[in-house]
Amino acid sequence: MPRYFFHTADGGRDRDRQGVELADAAAAHKEAIRFAGTVLNDEPDLLGGGRDFRVEVTDERGDLLFTIIALAVDAPAAEVGRGS
Repeated sequence: MPRYFFHTADGGRDRDRQGVELADAAAAHKEAIRFAGTVLNDEPDLLGGGRDFRVEVTDERGDLLFTIIALAVDAPAAEVGRGS
């Protein structure tokens, strides 16, 4: 089975050195979405201050296959509600 690596980026980078064996890239894509959701559930402040959170999935050769990007964007009404 191929091995896929789930690297995270949230201002800094955290390299996945262990990886996970999965059936194919479609399974890796689903796992990346689940992983991103788990991380953001545990650490919701990662999306504060206009930063994004990324899960970059690579194969065993280190080739980037896809990226999951989460970004929170405040609407103008949110600024009014904060008294700005």
